[in-house]
Amino acid sequence: MLQGKNIIVGITGGIAAYKIPLLIRMLKKEGAEVRVLVTDVAKNFVTPLTLSVVSENPVATDFFDSETGQWNSHIDLGLWADALLLAPLTANTMAKMAAGIADNLLLTVVLSARCPLFFAPTMDMDMFKNVVTQQNIVKLQALGYYYIEPAKGELASGLKGLGRMPEPEELFSILAQYFKKNTIFNDKHVLISAGPTHEPIDPVRFIGNNSTGKMGIELAKTFAQQGAIVELVLGPTQITTGFPGISVHSVITAKEMTEVCKNLFPQNDIVVMAAAVADFTPKVVSATKIKKEIQLNSITLKPTEDILSSLGKMKKNGQILIGFALETDNELENAKKKLQKKNLDMIVLNSLQDMGAGFGFDTNKITLIKKGEKPVYYILKSKKEVAQDIVSEIAKYI
Repeated sequence: MLQGKNIIVGITGGIAAYKIPLLIRMLKKEGAEVRVLVTDVAKNFVTPLTLSVVSENPVATDFFDSETGQWNSHIDLGLWADALLLAPLTANTMAKMAAGIADNLLLTVVLSARCPLFFAPTMDMDMFKNVVTQQNIVKLQALGYYYIEPAKGELASGLKGLGRMPEPEELFSILAQYFKKNTIFNDKHVLISAGPTHEPIDPVRFIGNNSTGKMGIELAKTFAQQGAIVELVLGPTQITTGFPGISVHSVITAKEMTEVCKNLFPQNDIVVMAAAVADFTPKVVSATKIKKEIQLNSITLKPTEDILSSLGKMKKNGQILIGFALETDNELENAKKKLQKKNLDMIVLNSLQDMGAGFGFDTNKITLIKKGEKPVYYILKSKKEVAQDIVSEIAKYI
């Protein structure tokens, strides 16, 4: 997987730099050749000697090493690398990258590299949420750089929130999966829907639900990690994917989600409909805000198109279609009916009777039902682990 790959690890001045030697050891163990570039500030958090020992290569900070007399060519390094990982990446260095500034060796290599670039912004949560930081992240993604979303947890400031560098194991997994070949999902086209839909009543109000899209996004990440080419149709949510290999199609209404899914469906091998699509939408949408004085007593609704049923009718031989069922009673019976009626290959059952499952939670508890097989029951797990279970079952099905 990583045997013979040339990887540059760029370290900037974040306290999480002390974790990078572990990542380097993992990369080396898998057969990668690793070169390390550090900024001056980064040396306050992890020593070049430590990085040199674990990487088995000299560590570079400046263009010219006065001790060895060696010239560090950013051009040669940029051509040598198969991948460039920047972790931890400070807001300062990220801003320079977005502006094309090259005032140190690391930044000149960034501009020179022809390889995929992965960046893991790591900082205090208020710095991370700052609009300028967010704009820089979007700009770097638009340049084709692979964004690694920070984790939530305790920060160096003592605050708790978004901004932690992902653990070395996760950074390793992202790189390893990028290079992974000959997996069952390698080059498979996968379509996933996630999140809620918002059905407008007037310009400021809508009918919706509490779905956050977490489950579908984790599925998209898991497929992408295993080599799939993923199309994610995402309803309105505050959560981002933050993972390479995923094309996001943002929609708002059930009609929009239906149109995009039907358009993308024919060219995909595996389709997982995890979105919580509204079953009804207002028959008439007011062009102006409805005033309280009008005393609106009722809203006339009309059914939305059933995406799963529509896709089930469009399904060709060789395509795999998976649906989700969120039930409150007669769960298993209702899910099995849905499996048959909508021409699905598999259905993922959630019950609102299970604590910690359903909308808004970071955890989920599922039952997987396949055609002609007994249901497979799972315990309560994180949605990331649940996504891995679902993808594993799809692999077995294939």
